[in-house]
Amino acid sequence: MKLGLIGKSLSHSFSKKYFEEKFEKEKRKDFSFTNFELSDISEFESIVKQNPDLKGLSVTVPYKEQIIPFINELSPEAKEIGAVNCINFVNGKSVGYNTDVYGFKTSIKPFLEPKHNRALIFGTGGSSKAIAYALKQIGVDYFFVTSREYKKTPNTFFYYELSPIIFSQFLLLVNCTPVGMFPETSETLAIPFSYVTGNHLAYDLIYNPAETVFLENCKGKGAQIINGLSMLQLQAEKAWEIWGH
Repeated sequence: MKLGLIGKSLSHSFSKKYFEEKFEKEKRKDFSFTNFELSDISEFESIVKQNPDLKGLSVTVPYKEQIIPFINELSPEAKEIGAVNCINFVNGKSVGYNTDVYGFKTSIKPFLEPKHNRALIFGTGGSSKAIAYALKQIGVDYFFVTSREYKKTPNTFFYYELSPIIFSQFLLLVNCTPVGMFPETSETLAIPFSYVTGNHLAYDLIYNPAETVFLENCKGKGAQIINGLSMLQLQAEKAWEIWGH
């Protein structure tokens, strides 16, 4: 059976290597994993038609939201979030799930303290929606931070609005943008790092590099930091479960 990943630029993707090592370790010669680079989400349908043995797909940026109209069914969680990162093909139908919630929630829980009861989520894409959903389940309030010219929701700050008071009240910082991801590793978010303190917990969904400039700068201010590797591994295992290995 064939598994795969769809996204725009996949040359440095985690999934293929992870699952191929898994197949080898578990002696699963009945599985293969293919990266499908799509220049546009409309190519999804032809990928499905050309690969009748396709059992499951992971979905990465920028298609976690764009994929939804092309899927037959959504899990209740994926429907509420409005983003899909895992597709299961069963009885000729495609069913969309969101395993980012499980991955994030499970990976961050051991680090959360009572003071981390409010979060700033940097970014407003598909990943940020899953993180917001997970935080809501944990009982953490959140505000999105965006550079766009409009606010999608009332609980949104613009980057230029960020102040010492905001940073003192939001002690969990979560980067859901691709800023600082390989190969553009010198880039970072346009936030006032001088406001970060030892009370902050900084989480970056990026895993390559292991320590982004965002995490480096936060660590330099005494904050505890976490990268996205454990989240990625956990959501991959959840996808494997969904695909009915």
